[in-house]
Amino acid sequence: MATLILLNGPPAAGKSTLARRWVADRPLALNLDLDQLWPMLGRWQDDPRATGLAARRLALAMAGAQLAAGRDVIVPQFLGRPEFVDQLADLAGEHRARFVHVVLAIDRAQMHDRFDDRRDHLGAELIRLLGGEAELDRMYDRLQALVAIRPEVVRLDPADPYSALLAATAD
Repeated sequence: MATLILLNGPPAAGKSTLARRWVADRPLALNLDLDQLWPMLGRWQDDPRATGLAARRLALAMAGAQLAAGRDVIVPQFLGRPEFVDQLADLAGEHRARFVHVVLAIDRAQMHDRFDDRRDHLGAELIRLLGGEAELDRMYDRLQALVAIRPEVVRLDPADPYSALLAATAD
């Protein structure tokens, strides 16, 4: 059975790094990093919100194709609102795949420290376009609110997130 993993967490938590490591151990698994889709869309900086929605539509199509082939997908993406989470869960159900929603939990201060260390990263540029440090705090708060209402969420231990991810996704 294929698995669709939503690897959620605050900006700069280490989601992309963790997803790359997870995919490296699985033949033909897809690391569907939406932040990598943004710059593939023309003039994406002009309307970041529309770009985000377009990237999500593309991601759903790509994930659907992968799941239809019986292959795993991991989506390392901050999500603070339930709509896309629900779309991913529904997509997994349509393909009789398992859906696992995990959160790489770091605290607000860690998020700010890590974010400050990666000013040249595309994700940092996206957040600057969306409102900068104030948006970063709003994102953190939305994630905490989302996790509070989603009983299926598995929190990954930040001390050893890869082992925690393996445990959460074990068959």
